[in-house]
This record gives sequence, structure tokens and C-alpha cells, in this order.
Amino acid sequence: MSGNIYVYIFIMAAVSYAVRVLPLTLIRRQITSPFLRSFLYYVPYVTLAVMTFPAILGNLDAPLLQMLPGLAALAVGIGLAWAGAGLFPVAAACCAAVFLTEWLSTGTLL
Repeated sequence: MSGNIYVYIFIMAAVSYAVRVLPLTLIRRQITSPFLRSFLYYVPYVTLAVMTFPAILGNLDAPLLQMLPGLAALAVGIGLAWAGAGLFPVAAACCAAVFLTEWLSTGTLL
């Protein structure tokens, strides 16, 4: 990576700012499309799944004891989401499941 690091930081900041400001400036009225509203409703859930699910599956070649925390979090997350819990309680319960499973299986926390 060659070049001026400040140029990269400025471009990153500009893109991040544009992603947040453009919808506020271009969409002035309420979104009435049911498809678009449902798409925007599920974006946080999909983002959480995209970040965590590959980490669970990426550890499948490890011994069962190392896979257990990820599988426990997956089971807890699916169960709570199926029961209708919101995004934050599901994420918090999955984190608690990982910590508890780590503690029970190894005796130490991460």
C-alpha cells in the first residue's frame, strides 16, 4: 500500500459520510413500498448473521470442544429469534452463551 495515508482516510470518511447522509437528503417522504420497508427492517438481522455465521462454520474442522461455544450461540440465537425476541436480546444472549460455554468447557474465559 503506497501513497499518502491521509488520502485514504479522507476517502473512507467521505464514503462513510455519504452513505449516511444521502438517504436523508434524497428520501424526503415516508417510504410506502412494502418490499422496501421489509428489506430495511431486516438489514440489522442480516448484518449480524453475515458477521457471525461464517465464524461459526469456519471452525468446523476443529475438535468438538472448540466448536461448542459457536454451536451453543447458534442454537440460542435461533431459539430466541424463533420465539420472537428482538435483535439486542438475541445478540446479548448469544454472547452470554459463548462466554458460559467457554467457561464450562475450559474453566477460563477467553
